[in-house]
Amino acid sequence: MIDGWAEPGALEATPAAARLLEAGADRDDLIRLARNAAYDTAFQLLYRLTAYGRDEDAPADSPGWCLVECTPGFELTEREIGSLHEDLLSLDPSGREGEDLFT
Repeated sequence: MIDGWAEPGALEATPAAARLLEAGADRDDLIRLARNAAYDTAFQLLYRLTAYGRDEDAPADSPGWCLVECTPGFELTEREIGSLHEDLLSLDPSGREGEDLFT
């Protein structure tokens, strides 16, 4: 969860962040840094899943993958889901669309 770093005790549970806090680092800056790293990880994962459809380092005849929509009963609809990375910020449950991540 990208926003989980703002929860009480989340930073302190990570030894490196706890040391930085003890050394006087700004808590809000550390939260923003952790959230940005979490966002970038999620973005890159979604990008790789939906943009390539295969391991770019694998031989050309290697199998690939795609995300496919399914019904509530888990039957495949055969409609592929693509470009999830493009929608990541718009899916921000806080409604901020990640605007505070890059300031």
